[in-house]
Amino acid sequence: MVDILDEIAEDLRQERALRLVRRYGGLLVAAAILVLIGVGAQQYWQARQARLANTAATQYLALTQQVDQPEGGAAPAQAAETAQALLEFAARAPGDYQALARLRAAALYAGARQRDQAERLWTQIGADAATPALLRDAATLLWAQHALGEAKDADILARLQPLAQARNPYHGLAREMQALVYLHEGNQPMAKSLFTQLQNDPATPQGARNRAQAMLAKLNG
Repeated sequence: MVDILDEIAEDLRQERALRLVRRYGGLLVAAAILVLIGVGAQQYWQARQARLANTAATQYLALTQQVDQPEGGAAPAQAAETAQALLEFAARAPGDYQALARLRAAALYAGARQRDQAERLWTQIGADAATPALLRDAATLLWAQHALGEAKDADILARLQPLAQARNPYHGLAREMQALVYLHEGNQPMAKSLFTQLQNDPATPQGARNRAQAMLAKLNG
């Protein structure tokens, strides 16, 4: 009896399966095809992104090769020309190469004494949510370095504040810039406090710690 019941149950399961296949078979096949298309599209996209990245790297290096020669910096005219070429490249470059090209262009403009263009680019990059955080923060630090003595001290401190948090990889460099801003506005106690933090913070780059120690020695007479 048990065997007969099992056979009947199996027949019913097969009958239900056949009905489901007849009813939804087209949808199941379509779903399987969509999955295969999705996997293929993802693989194609990844391969295409890799090709684009390799192409972008080659183009970026070709643009910066002349101004990165070891014998010295480029002449102002050449630096400005390369900066413009990098901005044109950035307009069509994939991913992080957009921000890298814009950062390099800003540095070249600064070297060519075209401060307005450089500071405009650093500000744009620092405020661009599509740019990776590390590159945004690097742009803000570079802007602050060149804005010291030109922009309002309060504005520089406000932009540096998020970077000065302990969780930020640049917090040591940001606090060093803050200390210099406080010195510029005549607030030696705040400057000394920050230099002391830098000197005692093992996470601060060694160069910044050395500079903080030297500044403290100078301020303490």
